[in-house]
Amino acid sequence: MKDYVAFDLETTGLSPDSDQIIEIGAVKIRDGKISGKYNCIIHPEIEVSDFIINLTGISRDMLRKGIPLKEGVEEFLEFSGDLPVLGHNVMFDYKFMKMAAASFKYPFEKTGVDTLKVARKLLTGLENKKLETLCAHYHYVNQAAHRAYDDALATAVVFEQMKKEFPTEEEIFQPQQLRFKVKKERPATPKQKKYLENLMKYHAIGECLDIDQMTQREASKKIDHIILNYGVMKK
Repeated sequence: MKDYVAFDLETTGLSPDSDQIIEIGAVKIRDGKISGKYNCIIHPEIEVSDFIINLTGISRDMLRKGIPLKEGVEEFLEFSGDLPVLGHNVMFDYKFMKMAAASFKYPFEKTGVDTLKVARKLLTGLENKKLETLCAHYHYVNQAAHRAYDDALATAVVFEQMKKEFPTEEEIFQPQQLRFKVKKERPATPKQKKYLENLMKYHAIGECLDIDQMTQREASKKIDHIILNYGVMKK
């Protein structure tokens, strides 16, 4: 695989069903050289824990100034085009991105390579196969670990180094179909709809929403967003 997009996401947690993307980082590689870069901070609709803030170094002020998820997804889809993807534990990021894309009715079907799986097969002598361990093995300094762009770049560097170290293992470096099926969205429950309507009235939010057409996940995210920014209803 000579041409690809290495990408990484920072998220509010580990579940693509309930957590959200807060940063997208990607680097486009053509014939082993960088041909493009993409990075954005996403304004989340849910509270971000102190643990994630401290882990990533992404401040709450940076998050407040972030772009909407839809904009970030659209820009990333345009950036990645029809190229295969590369990631370290790539299915984690692929699931989040595919669900985010699906929430805006965009397809995201990709082939790709997982550097974690490659390292497990080829670098058997290493203590573990964490990205930081692979970077140390190849004497590469990741300038900002746990930031999406820097981790994406580090993943590409490690991948290119593994190809050089194991030139006869061509098959393992070829992209394979990434398989993840997004669950069919269920319509919002009557309880969710009623609560959202009352919450918007309580806070005098004049936004025009087609609540009847919302899914359970969309309604839940909107409720969380309103509570985060305006607070709960007080009796």
